[in-house]
Amino acid sequence: MKVIIAGAGEVGTHLAKLLSQENQDIVLMDPNEERLNFTHVGMEILPMVGNPTCFQDLEEAGIKKADLFISVTPEETTNITSCILAHKLGAHKTFARINNYEYLKPKNKELFENMGINFMIYPEMLAAKEIVTAIRRPWTRQYWELFDGALILIGVKVRDNARIVNMQLSELLSEDKLFHIVAIKRRNETIIPGGSDKVESGDLLFFTTTKEHIEEVRLLAGKEDPEVKKIIIMGGSRIAIRTSQYLPNNIRIKIIETDKEKSYRIAEKVPGNVLIINGDGRDTELLKQESIHDAQAFIALTDNSSTNILACLAAKRMGVFKTIAKIENIDYIPLAESMDIGTVINKKLIAASHIYQFLLDADVSNVKCLTFANADVAELVARPNSRITRKPVRELGLPKDMTLGGLIRNGVPMMIDGDTQIQAYDHVVVFCLDTAMRKLENYFN
Repeated sequence: MKVIIAGAGEVGTHLAKLLSQENQDIVLMDPNEERLNFTHVGMEILPMVGNPTCFQDLEEAGIKKADLFISVTPEETTNITSCILAHKLGAHKTFARINNYEYLKPKNKELFENMGINFMIYPEMLAAKEIVTAIRRPWTRQYWELFDGALILIGVKVRDNARIVNMQLSELLSEDKLFHIVAIKRRNETIIPGGSDKVESGDLLFFTTTKEHIEEVRLLAGKEDPEVKKIIIMGGSRIAIRTSQYLPNNIRIKIIETDKEKSYRIAEKVPGNVLIINGDGRDTELLKQESIHDAQAFIALTDNSSTNILACLAAKRMGVFKTIAKIENIDYIPLAESMDIGTVINKKLIAASHIYQFLLDADVSNVKCLTFANADVAELVARPNSRITRKPVRELGLPKDMTLGGLIRNGVPMMIDGDTQIQAYDHVVVFCLDTAMRKLENYFN
């Protein structure tokens, strides 16, 4: 597959890094040569200095033979224009990053498809949806519904008070198969655990389970589950506006924004349960004045990753149960984890994972990049006579960086153990380290 990526920003570069491990013909183009310097370090990607809205540059990139053209520059108009041009010049499929939610409405989406734009992605909307999910399950670090909610992936940090601490995973096995621990993030290492592995205090555990057994996972992890009635958001960004629109209207929300004019504009876009405050969210006196001690959640959404981390730390010191930080600098994510920031939102990683799923040959309905775990989760369908269906799981010789988290068979969710025999058309959840997604195709195709 020949893929051309326009835009060597964080979305484009992260996507390029994912693809660099695959057997794809990748061209990464950007008008700024400095942004392409990273490609010279052990990456099988052709960097190209060029403008994606220039006919000549697109032709030099090989647009006539492109299976997929992806435009993820910061400029929405550039992305739309370049996708239209790419389509006219021969690209089979095109993908544009957008900043306007209206473009995703069915009537408008059809208009863009007629112009040659096959897919559009609005990272701020995806980020807002992740925040809402985190608020609904405040005791989790990550919560993700698989197969429309039939299976659940939960990331949760365990402390000394958790029953599971110091237990071997073999001790947790039961005939009921209520859950499966698919991975353990311990300090800077992600482990695919075996039965002899022990859970340690401070581990970030990733469980797969069903909705009926979420409560068992919570109790096992020793977590409280307070009802979120009040939220304070620092930074009146598009993500903040979209989040306030998605959250239930019985939750009291305060958005603190430093820019006075922007505060007025935000006030016109948010629901009636949202109060806009013009001020500095880093000001502890202001936070006390706005009764932060009564808030169950604090969300930091400024453009500065450091500010968001520090603000969440301050909120924790003031007794807030759940903190969420937008961190756009990927290098800061391990720092946030070490400082025990609750949930990290990186819209660029979210966007890249959504785009990445389109580049896989197997039947992948969804792909998710786990922010803290340097891992992917995929939903796949076992094809008839595929390798995955020929033997019980324990005899398949799965790579050490891969594990099966659960499956859906005839609409019924099931956990997986070594004796499980995958059948044709089973929908399987796969947890994969180091973004080694391509290995999956050898088993499922």
